Amino acid sequence: MKLVTREDWLKIEAPQEPLALAEEFFSFLKAARNQGMTIRTPDFARIVDSFAKGEAGRWQALLDQPLVIATNRKSVVPKTLGQKEYLQSVLKQPIVFGIGPAGTGKTYLAMAAAVSALLNHEVERIVLTRPAVEAGEALGFLPGDLREKILPYLRPLYDALHDMLDPEEVVKLTEKGIIEIAPLAYMRGRTLSRAFVVLDEAQNTTPEQMMMFLTRLGEDSRMVVTGDVTQIDLPRSKLSGLLEVREILKGVPGIVFHAFTGEDVVRHPLVQRIIGAYDRYKNPMAGAGAAKAR
Repeated sequence: MKLVTREDWLKIEAPQEPLALAEEFFSFLKAARNQGMTIRTPDFARIVDSFAKGEAGRWQALLDQPLVIATNRKSVVPKTLGQKEYLQSVLKQPIVFGIGPAGTGKTYLAMAAAVSALLNHEVERIVLTRPAVEAGEALGFLPGDLREKILPYLRPLYDALHDMLDPEEVVKLTEKGIIEIAPLAYMRGRTLSRAFVVLDEAQNTTPEQMMMFLTRLGEDSRMVVTGDVTQIDLPRSKLSGLLEVREILKGVPGIVFHAFTGEDVVRHPLVQRIIGAYDRYKNPMAGAGAAKAR
């Protein structure tokens, strides 16, 4: 096979069979781009490898089911293949874990799926929760009553909701209890039926809290658990429930674990570089190995 490229064109000379495969590959990339997805370098390498192994059908199936999550204020479209695989799992499986760094859309996509499910009458309510764990600050020293102390921990969930619903709708649905945003401790002793439940910042749950939360799953409910295992704010003596649950529930039917990487970051490009720099700093041998491989 011979490749020649100049400016914005690529010429491929090859026997008929590999040439047809190359054409199929580039048609796939074009279709993915037309669906609004960004193909990053690791995605590109992974797709090339899959096509070479005869696994083109798996990727084509991913594109054959366009995903647009409609909410009242905007339509949410996955921007990377990783996001699309994650969102497909969220729409199909009862319990999905989205684990990875900030900016990968794991919580935002879960929120969009929850709002869409509510608007389409697939569920009767949305329950959004986070553990109220201090990230370098002591809750007791913050001003205000208990609600005012806890509100900052829940603010990111409110912000995402306001992206998808009008502020008046958020207030009305919250007052009616159709949308509930509460600390994880408030989930104890409940059974959440016909609900879309999102647990955010799950790396700050203890093993006991994680088990308590997962066993709240009621009839016709769905759960999404999101977290970043590099951002654990628990005391050093406590194990993260998110770290433990990956081993306990691995391979259980109906439960999917989706791992995001820095390549799935869709915030400012610098965020991706920052995450990569921290990964190399914490694991210098991995960085050296990657450099040697290149």
